[in-house]
Amino acid sequence: MDILSRGLQDMASLDGSSGFASGASSRRRSGADGVDEEEALRWAALERLPSFERLRTGLMRAEADANGSRRFAHEEVDVRALGLAQRQAFVERVFRVAEEDNARFLARLRARIDRAGIQVPTVEVRFKDLSVAAECHVGTRALPTLTNATRDVADWLLGLLGAKLARTKTLHILKGVSGVVKPSRMTLLLGPPSSGKTTLLLALAGKLDPTLKVTGEVTYNGYGLGEFVPQKTAAYISQNDVHDGAMTVKEILDFSARCQGVGQRYELLKELAKKEKEKGVYPDPEVDLFMKATSVNGATLQTDYILRILGLDMCADVLVGDQMRRGISGGQKKRLTTEKMDAVPTNAVSILLAPDGRRLGFAVLENSGLFTNKEWYWIATAALLGFTILFNGMFTLSLMYLNPVGKPQAILPEETNINLEDTQEGKKITDMAQRAAAPTPEPISSNSMVVLDKLLLLKRGGQVIYSGPLGRNSHKVVEYFEQYVHEWNNLFLHHKVSCLLANSCFSVSRVVFRQNKALVQELSKPPPGSTDIYFATQYSQSTFDQFRLCFWKQWLTYWRSPDYNLVRVFFALFTAVLLGAIFWRVGNKMRSLTDLLVIIGSMFAAVLFVGVENCITVQPVVAVERTVFYRERAAGMYSAIPYAFAQVIVEIPYVFVESASYTLIVYSMMSFQWTPAKFFWFFYISFFTFLYFTYYGMMSVSISPNDQVASIFAAAFYSLFNLFSGFFIPRSKIPKWWVWYYWLCPVAWTVYGLVVSQYGDVEDLIKVPGQPDQQARLFIKDYFGYDPDFMGVVAAVLAGFAVLFASLYAYCIKTFNFQQR
Repeated sequence: MDILSRGLQDMASLDGSSGFASGASSRRRSGADGVDEEEALRWAALERLPSFERLRTGLMRAEADANGSRRFAHEEVDVRALGLAQRQAFVERVFRVAEEDNARFLARLRARIDRAGIQVPTVEVRFKDLSVAAECHVGTRALPTLTNATRDVADWLLGLLGAKLARTKTLHILKGVSGVVKPSRMTLLLGPPSSGKTTLLLALAGKLDPTLKVTGEVTYNGYGLGEFVPQKTAAYISQNDVHDGAMTVKEILDFSARCQGVGQRYELLKELAKKEKEKGVYPDPEVDLFMKATSVNGATLQTDYILRILGLDMCADVLVGDQMRRGISGGQKKRLTTEKMDAVPTNAVSILLAPDGRRLGFAVLENSGLFTNKEWYWIATAALLGFTILFNGMFTLSLMYLNPVGKPQAILPEETNINLEDTQEGKKITDMAQRAAAPTPEPISSNSMVVLDKLLLLKRGGQVIYSGPLGRNSHKVVEYFEQYVHEWNNLFLHHKVSCLLANSCFSVSRVVFRQNKALVQELSKPPPGSTDIYFATQYSQSTFDQFRLCFWKQWLTYWRSPDYNLVRVFFALFTAVLLGAIFWRVGNKMRSLTDLLVIIGSMFAAVLFVGVENCITVQPVVAVERTVFYRERAAGMYSAIPYAFAQVIVEIPYVFVESASYTLIVYSMMSFQWTPAKFFWFFYISFFTFLYFTYYGMMSVSISPNDQVASIFAAAFYSLFNLFSGFFIPRSKIPKWWVWYYWLCPVAWTVYGLVVSQYGDVEDLIKVPGQPDQQARLFIKDYFGYDPDFMGVVAAVLAGFAVLFASLYAYCIKTFNFQQR
């Protein structure tokens, strides 16, 4: 039985003297426009429902059936289960012309609230004597150079001990600002750059950096920011909004609506239903449906409404960014089968069996110092699960309680001018602002929901120039400044914020327009005897000068990027110390094949860790620089090749310092042989390995639209580098149809050089299982296939890989253009 049937039965069972029937009758007589008998019956039936169910049921205009007829004008719907077709029909019907219908619909919402006599809560924000200051470094000390970054760390350590060596100065961002932001009003905040506009808005929203010195008070309806949650009441919206590029606009709005919840809308809806029943008033069905739908779940219909107002199709997959995550279909799992023992050759069985008759796996585990008991499988599984929970928990706690590393820092020049507020002119301006901030009663006009008539004007230094009403055509602002014409001229002319009156600007612009038009016509005709303009080259500077200028720019950029350079140097040092501690004096412990493999593995792991880290860290730097390169190349400032080689060469000194410090630590802690030749080869191989990994990261960015794709592309080859490095699988064991990749793998040449340079001439005997003792150099030559006389070629190939990746980066940065605008 639907709601209408129940309503008919309920009304039929009531006599004319009953309160409900008389109430319904009075509603019909009260003149609710557009309420016919059928709709009244449906409203009467809705009111008979329990409150919980009534607030979740609305009336929607019924669509015509297949014959073009419909049984009822409206049908009851559960607002929690509105389908896509129903939402589309509602939005299309109510908001046919987005801007006009939106204004009308908002007026209908306001009219319902006013008719019920409900006062919507409002918020008045007051700020009094608000001052914000920051401690800033003076002059070049504030520049983000490597030296200054190191000094910052030293100053921080000394600060823990109560000492302070850095020279700082207090910068007043806001000074004694007072004002009021009234409800149902829109206040315009203006001011020149560095006048404190953003800081004021952040202070009102309670989002100032905690390191700033703040005095004064900000209140919301008389409550301080510490007495409630300001994020529930106000929000600071930056001009650069950031969203997940893999989500559609609709998904982002739905997510935001669901996170924010319905707030006080549900309570407002309950109060509305109560007041309307008491006053005998029927609500507008469309307004009622919208309010119920947005007060119950806060999403879906509200999102469709916003998208409609924004002019977007609510069914479209409109992406915020240019990225779209795609699921990668997994391939079928391959099963590894073992052959039957009777199919294995006799001579192979003795190799697969340990001396006590067990299989090869037990021997490998014991030889590696691992446990062979079965319970250790479950212990290891529990440990993996525990580490997963631990790391995720630490990640969650870090997001909750830790602030971002670093903070923006303002810069003051050495020759700081006298503060304006300390002069006689500043005092006059302050007096003007205080008089302007005096409250003046002004009624709100003609049913306006917001009144687009308040101006808050700041000057440099964070002081108020004017705070008050605009008036029609800003006449009140003009009248105010006309009273103080002397101060006005000093303020706007002396401080380079000059402006002319509108009529003067218009008359002058007409004269200038006519003069410019005549000048254009005159210059459009070449004078007699003139020749066409000819440029010998496309760019104003020669190729070498372009390279020199780009190199200067890149050098300055790298020098002022301590976050990039210090991170990779720190990681290299940390890796060197860690590996040196793990493989402490491993070079003195070569007595068996296992010892030799451990030594080779330690050298391989040492350079590979740092090399991959160089590749990862350089990618976002190159991606940001490439965005600037697109703009500057389009402006004809320089060509691609000089820019690319400038970025390539600027990496060399940093990688050199990184390699030198890394080599000294690793070589000494692992106790390799201290001979000049071996130390040089270790440094040479480490340097070019780190360099070609850096250039490999740059190359991966040059062929990718962004650094995220570049990191995925680069990571795809890390496993291949490891697999074909010659350490895990010697070259002699690689299938013939894959051995070509071994010679193309740069890490294989790194391992080749490290092994041969350090142990290619060692004649010490080592124990090899199942074979007589052998000299280390002979075993290396037989097992790995490394020739000690091949070091010259290895050195050239390692340098060649660096040149290859650098050249590919230059070519790709010139050829490919991933700019989206």
